[in-house]
Amino acid sequence: MKRSWMSGASICVSFLATAMMAHGWEEDSFETSAGPLKITFIGHATLMLDCSGKTVHVDPVGREADYTTMPKADLVLITHEHGDHLDPAAVAAIRTPGTTVVANDAAAQKLDGAVVLRNGEERTVAGLRIEAVPAYNIVHMRSAGVPFHPKANGNGYVITCGDKRIYIAGDTEDVPEMRTLKDIDIAFLPMNLPYTMTPEMAAQAARAFMPKILYPYHYGETDAARLVALLRDVPGTEVRVRKMK
Repeated sequence: MKRSWMSGASICVSFLATAMMAHGWEEDSFETSAGPLKITFIGHATLMLDCSGKTVHVDPVGREADYTTMPKADLVLITHEHGDHLDPAAVAAIRTPGTTVVANDAAAQKLDGAVVLRNGEERTVAGLRIEAVPAYNIVHMRSAGVPFHPKANGNGYVITCGDKRIYIAGDTEDVPEMRTLKDIDIAFLPMNLPYTMTPEMAAQAARAFMPKILYPYHYGETDAARLVALLRDVPGTEVRVRKMK
């Protein structure tokens, strides 16, 4: 079953995906001006996108899937170097001579031939426009003055697929750069404490940049239903919950 693009002013939540792959991963599909967009929710921060025949793997890690059996990548996006986002063996399993790997600087040092994209930079890869958005902590600290994710290191990414813009935030809080995003159709925001955002932070960010569809991801034991409740009265944004602990 295919979901139509959201219309109307009400927020809603769906706990069931539009389709299920044979191995149980949820999938949602959308129409874009470049053809179909399919998003596969693999787990935690790991996603797979198919945009008009191009396969994009985001933060592939072996604890979420056997990447020796996964579709080969046209593009791999790595948000940062932490082990739940960067797995060189998983990247190697889906890489071909035609694959482009885009990563932040620290992750690229662990991946031969990776293209470094720094905060604020843009690049077109496999016909897709990729924008690197800063991802960092302001409040949550590993120790006094030491954030879990320091500024100017990790990336979120905005991927343009036809006329749709997909924002995958990476490990971040509701930083000012996120709040200035425009025309985001689909957004993924993390809520795994203490490393990223509270539901309240995610809701504040969503109210600022108003994605049409919002998926909480990387949410661990955080109650995703809390985000649904916080955004229930916000017109124009639909919250969808998938299995992305």
